[in-house]
Amino acid sequence: MTDMTTTAAAAAAPATDPNAVGYKMTARNVDVYYGETRAIKDVSIDILDRTVTAFIGPSGCGKSTFLRCLNRMNDTIDICRVTGEIKLDGGDIYDRSVDPVQLRARVGMVFQKPNPFPKSIYDNVAYGPRIHGLTRNKADLDEIIEMSLRRAAMWDEVKDRLDEPGTGLSGGQQQRLCIARAIATSPEVLLMDEPASALDPIATSKIEELIDELRQNFSIVIVTHSMQQAARVSQKTAFFHLGNLVEFDDTSKIFTNPSEERTQDYISGRFG
Repeated sequence: MTDMTTTAAAAAAPATDPNAVGYKMTARNVDVYYGETRAIKDVSIDILDRTVTAFIGPSGCGKSTFLRCLNRMNDTIDICRVTGEIKLDGGDIYDRSVDPVQLRARVGMVFQKPNPFPKSIYDNVAYGPRIHGLTRNKADLDEIIEMSLRRAAMWDEVKDRLDEPGTGLSGGQQQRLCIARAIATSPEVLLMDEPASALDPIATSKIEELIDELRQNFSIVIVTHSMQQAARVSQKTAFFHLGNLVEFDDTSKIFTNPSEERTQDYISGRFG
């Protein structure tokens, strides 16, 4: 009889060369510990370039914890320790020579709750380019602001009130402003941790349309509690359970013909 753990590991493990063309990020044998507690267990995964990858699974399964490994956000937690290997374009992001601040310019993040700075709309988007020295003059900065707001599908809504506070926008607009802020540094990867969970259905639909447009320029990894959303926006889906990556495959296969019984049980609503 085949060991279930072995079978699950085989289903979840990447079957391709980690250096293959088209992979933007690769993770190998990643473990995450909070003190003595092992929250992520031996996760290996490949993130394709210009593709939306969804992380799904029940609450507390580790999907957000693993997402935060991809731009070293877990560094901000004193008791957190990450082992294994995560590479961006073949370079180890946990190498001592890597500056986490510079890494986060390349791997941007949008959080669950909209968190605009208490600044103007303009200054919210300008923040990253300014601290990273990406512009030589105000004309360059103005161009980045407009391009980022256009990519976030909100330029026409705010172009005449850029001096107004970002906190005065609606919830959906605030989240799109946070997306504009994240992409203003021209990241290669955009991480989204349940970006629409605090929004109404109309604002959620706008965010989903935006994600589909943004994948033309970025690799996107999204954590979502909504299986319907994962099915709508992603091309690849990873199912996490109890800190394990149970299965990772094309989204269409995960939702119609998963390899693992635990995936089938979660998709069909037997648990979660």
